[in-house]
Amino acid sequence: MSEPQISITENPSIVPKHVAIIMDGNHRWARQRLLPGAAGHQAGARNVRQIAELCADLGVEYLTLFAFSTENWSRPQKEIDLLMRLMSGMLQNDVEELHAKGVRLRIIGDRSKFSAEIQLLMARAEQITRLNDRLYLTIAANYGGRWDIACAAREMALAVKRGELDPHSVDETTFEKYLSMRDLPQPDLCIRTGGDNRISNFLLWDLAYTELYFTDAYWPEFDETLLESAFSDYQGRQRRYGRRKN
Repeated sequence: MSEPQISITENPSIVPKHVAIIMDGNHRWARQRLLPGAAGHQAGARNVRQIAELCADLGVEYLTLFAFSTENWSRPQKEIDLLMRLMSGMLQNDVEELHAKGVRLRIIGDRSKFSAEIQLLMARAEQITRLNDRLYLTIAANYGGRWDIACAAREMALAVKRGELDPHSVDETTFEKYLSMRDLPQPDLCIRTGGDNRISNFLLWDLAYTELYFTDAYWPEFDETLLESAFSDYQGRQRRYGRRKN
């Protein structure tokens, strides 16, 4: 694990405004320590609150976490049941502390496959934290980038059918208004833990010009030092958005 080249405390400008994280490697973290897979998921769930609070302390304004993808339903049922219990536990036990920290929580994704209890807890968490503005925490649960784009296209088609939208007026700005992240700035930095170098159907539209950072560290061990290393690497990037530097 490399040490950061630039200290956040010495140069707070290295902190990106919007950070997205693909939290990967819970099961491998546990296996490496000869622990059951459940221990890895439990450690990963604990790290969500820690990283959210750290980001808030460092000045990140928006944090988006990929918690459960549309493809994750294909995992063994025992593992899915554990993930649902952890999600329910987080929504019951961590929301008050996040609220006290000034965190506003929102969940994006198709909620229809979750139990009625979890759906109620999601709505409750959003209601409790709705007026907070220190950190905007978005949890992507039963979310997929292709699902998001398909939903947006369907909603646009229905708007055209109702006579509310002229199809000839549709452009990128119009399309973005129908996406899950429509009211948020696009991520500046996307971090993926766990050693895989791909985005795995996460925010396909929104990550078009996001800087990507991959680390071999597993999510349960991703801490302040590793986050600072990611921010330091981000500070060294040149974001040209297709333009040539003069």
